[in-house]
Amino acid sequence: MRKIVLQMMTTLNGRLDDPAAWVHDVVDDQYREIDRIYSTYDTVLVGRTTYEEMAAYWPRALAEHEGTETNQVMAERMNTYRKLVFSRSGNTPLTEWANTEQVVVAADSDLATYLEKLKAEPGKDIHLSGGSSLARSVVAAGLVDEFYFFVYPVVSPGAPWFSEIPDQRRLQLVGSESFGNGVVEVHYVPREHDDAPRPESFTDLLA
Repeated sequence: MRKIVLQMMTTLNGRLDDPAAWVHDVVDDQYREIDRIYSTYDTVLVGRTTYEEMAAYWPRALAEHEGTETNQVMAERMNTYRKLVFSRSGNTPLTEWANTEQVVVAADSDLATYLEKLKAEPGKDIHLSGGSSLARSVVAAGLVDEFYFFVYPVVSPGAPWFSEIPDQRRLQLVGSESFGNGVVEVHYVPREHDDAPRPESFTDLLA
């Protein structure tokens, strides 16, 4: 079965929205790592607002050979991959872009049903992109199979990833890497539910 992978930049306090407010740079080795992970996808899940930002940039970047070699590889991927744009109503038309489909999901239950079916289809893994509302809904539904966070050394007020989860979630660290700009990549997978009893106090954990 295909996996849904959340691969995103974030702050130390878990902010996910408005990255232009807190992302100070993306160095070459970090960008190559982002692209390495991106090569494992063939489908992107995205909200309408973020989609419009992507549609305004990636086709032009490819056509005008904009940016570094890695940026050109990413532009080719973004133009080629299947892009599923989620909307509550579907009333707002989308900017035309190759391999794009609009998916109307009136409720989170409809979103979960759609994504479960999508994961069962043949293909490569699926990237959960922005915006913040879509990402938090999929995380809350427990449908993310892997997390790649590129953590920037900054704290910033904004919408956090896990603000809408209904219960505690435990993650298992798979790997980590640091880059010259102070960003740390952490790779997690969900850990199975742990029914261990809660300790009476924190100091019980130290005994």
